[in-house]
Amino acid sequence: MASKTKNAPAAVTVKQATLDLLRAFGIRKVFGNPGSTELPFLSDWPDDIEYVLGLQEASVIGMADGYAQATRNASFVNLHSAAGVGHALGNIYTAHRNQTPMVITAGQQARSILPLQAFLYAERASEFPRPYVKYSVEPARAEDVPAAIARAYYVAMQPPCGPTFVSVPIDDWTQPAQPIAARKISRDVRPDESAMRDLADAIAKSERPALVVGPGVDRAQAVDLMVQVAERAKAAVWVSPFSPRASFPERHPQFSGFLHASPAQLSDALRSHDLVVVIGAPVFTFHVEGRAEIFENGTTLFQITDDSDAVAVTPVGTSIVTSIAPALRMLLDLLPDTKRAWPPARVVPPAPQAADPIPVEFLMHVLSETMPKDAAIVEEAPSHRPAMQKFLPMRGQESFYTMASGGLGWVLPASVGMALGRPDRRTICLIGDGSAMYSIQALWSAAQRQLPLTVIVINNSGYGAMRSFSQVMQVRGVPGLDLPGIDFVKLAQGLGCDAVRVDKSADLTAALARGLMHPGVSLIEVTVDFAVPLLYGQKH
Repeated sequence: MASKTKNAPAAVTVKQATLDLLRAFGIRKVFGNPGSTELPFLSDWPDDIEYVLGLQEASVIGMADGYAQATRNASFVNLHSAAGVGHALGNIYTAHRNQTPMVITAGQQARSILPLQAFLYAERASEFPRPYVKYSVEPARAEDVPAAIARAYYVAMQPPCGPTFVSVPIDDWTQPAQPIAARKISRDVRPDESAMRDLADAIAKSERPALVVGPGVDRAQAVDLMVQVAERAKAAVWVSPFSPRASFPERHPQFSGFLHASPAQLSDALRSHDLVVVIGAPVFTFHVEGRAEIFENGTTLFQITDDSDAVAVTPVGTSIVTSIAPALRMLLDLLPDTKRAWPPARVVPPAPQAADPIPVEFLMHVLSETMPKDAAIVEEAPSHRPAMQKFLPMRGQESFYTMASGGLGWVLPASVGMALGRPDRRTICLIGDGSAMYSIQALWSAAQRQLPLTVIVINNSGYGAMRSFSQVMQVRGVPGLDLPGIDFVKLAQGLGCDAVRVDKSADLTAALARGLMHPGVSLIEVTVDFAVPLLYGQKH
């Protein structure tokens, strides 16, 4: 017994054990907004881990989300007690839907005064962010904090990835603890070979197969593999409804388009296919009610996913739980050559014409022609997505990101995190005027670091998506849809950014070219046509 005690590693503080874990996990940035319950953790901050300050907790989570997606490693977040977690919850939900790996810590009052309902304490702290975190705990003892943070990291990184949460009382950080060694944990799950042979056989026998690709393909860095599988199968390729990433090049001749989140319209789009294979996506994400005839008409359905929850809710067909890249490699090996005809190519629309006020379609076209080829679009302009899908085609891998939750306020801070994680490439934030006001303060964090970020605010003076849905639902007199009088140029300049406004189509190309080349953060406010966009193909 004495020998074991002698050879045991020397105790360190909870804070030191945690910082050493972050280093071992490759985490070099901590995102936060400090408060009194976090001061012991933040005191005497080390030089080798950067503290990234956000001016509000929703922005902090959004920045950490974009950074994690850019670096493909879990981000580490430090929030201020229950109030800070409350501010952050909307973007925590988005991180959950995005399947973004993230370890969130939050301050808690001192253990000795918790029974007295102290100021800034959190009652049932671990329950607060549930069910939108994969693991949540307030450790029973201070010495258990490092092990809880290690577990939170491992859980966050296991597919399907997602945020985790650890509540840490203020007095825990200076308590003694044993150092925790980082472990190596495999993340890949091999596909079931028998099930994959059944899928390959079904594709070989199909007359008109369709592949529906979702965000899991891009997350797995498997877009090139996806293209090879599609070409071997000679299958039409569709994008899953509300996919938050681009998993297939949108000018590829086999690209067929974007599936609607309407059950009836999705079923119509896939009606001609006798086999539908969904890869890296749910079956299916809907937004409005309707009859999903595809589940009833005898279409053969297969699904490949690393998300066991998505498998559990799939209503029909065969699901294969596996890592995406190994599954695609196996499928590529199993698929025979086929003599079936190539699917018809999607008709590329003609370039839109300039006009004043500026049509959104013209903005998307000019941006497509002007932006750097390796730039990434981070988008939160849902009312303009139909125009974007027509005139701003994505190249595929790591080219497009949006929020999977539908909740606004994510994209501006996420684009800051994306630029922070990819400082050698331009990040373009494409955002509506309504969306921009949810987390506008994130511009300050980007300006402080002179990140390679261009923010394009599409200003139609209101919530365009809500205007559209009010027509879909045939309701009138809805208040709160107009947003007149917001000057985004002055807001951006006040936060330290270069900013211009464009009102005329003739000025658009030059303004975009200048903003995209600006050595730092630029904002371009584009005043666009007020016209209500078409969503779900509704009639005006």
